[in-house]
Amino acid sequence: MNGRERFLRAARGQPVDRPPVWLMRQAGRYLPEYREIRSTQSFLETCRAPDIAAEVSLQPFRRFGMDGVVVFSDILLPLDSLGLDLDFTPGPVVANPVTDEAGLARLEGSVAEAMAPTCQAIRALKRELGDRAAVIGFAGAPWTLAAYASEETLSRDLVALSALSYRDPALLDRFLDRMADVSAETLRVQIEAGADVVQIFDTWAGMLAPDRFERFAGRALRRVLEALPAGPDAPPVIVYARAAAHLVDAIAALGTDVISLDWRVDLAEVAARLGDRISLQGNLDPAALMAPPAEIERMVADLIEQGRKARGHILNLGHGLQPQIPVEGVGAFVRAVQESASAQ
Repeated sequence: MNGRERFLRAARGQPVDRPPVWLMRQAGRYLPEYREIRSTQSFLETCRAPDIAAEVSLQPFRRFGMDGVVVFSDILLPLDSLGLDLDFTPGPVVANPVTDEAGLARLEGSVAEAMAPTCQAIRALKRELGDRAAVIGFAGAPWTLAAYASEETLSRDLVALSALSYRDPALLDRFLDRMADVSAETLRVQIEAGADVVQIFDTWAGMLAPDRFERFAGRALRRVLEALPAGPDAPPVIVYARAAAHLVDAIAALGTDVISLDWRVDLAEVAARLGDRISLQGNLDPAALMAPPAEIERMVADLIEQGRKARGHILNLGHGLQPQIPVEGVGAFVRAVQESASAQ
């Protein structure tokens, strides 16, 4: 079974020879070849150069042979074409955040121009990879995009967005609707470019209580999902929400194909509870990749066993790779999954 087929079948809950494997942020700072590229240009310059973005996306695949290759881009890139002054220093900075009705009115235009380099990179990845791996596109969820767009530098407690939700919920609804349109368009242009799978990052949804999630983030996220292609041959959709153990059932009810769990969630318990309704992704603690290889192999074996209860299971981390993660740890993780085929 090739990597692309394995990935798509697991996402759709169909039998596979072993779980597919990839890692969030697998193209990035832990790799010396990536750091060499970045030594000569900025993060945004890398995202905006299709040939370089495709090369960076392929670097971990060449080393480890994951079943999924995520295109090198950023969830905030689409905002760059909507009148927001975006930079990375190195984290995201928005010089003119949306704070009121006038700020929301500025968010005009299409994301197509900002996403054109990413789409070109996806086309290059499809040509290079064939069926060896699924090409993964992604976007930010409306709540998370609004969080970044509402502050110059995002605060840990989402001060601006949280305040807006209480002060003027109607304005926030319109803000989230606009971000939902941005998110959906971002995903659609990547699908049109050839993405086999797409993932929606709702990194900050875990800040919300269940009732407020459904009122704000969940409502807007459902709008995105309903705007995407549907049917048995449509690219599967993965939703990732960090620190959202209390929201798993609410997210499952939105209609996504896969939920990506962070490491604070018991994968076996969620798999047993959701049954054949949805596939799961995850969910090793990224810091665990600093353990000795034998310990990583043991943890992977445990995750695979837990995932047997799920409709389908994609091996991944519970969050993105950090720069300090050793290359050897990533190799041990991927290799342990790949070698699990012989134990099926």
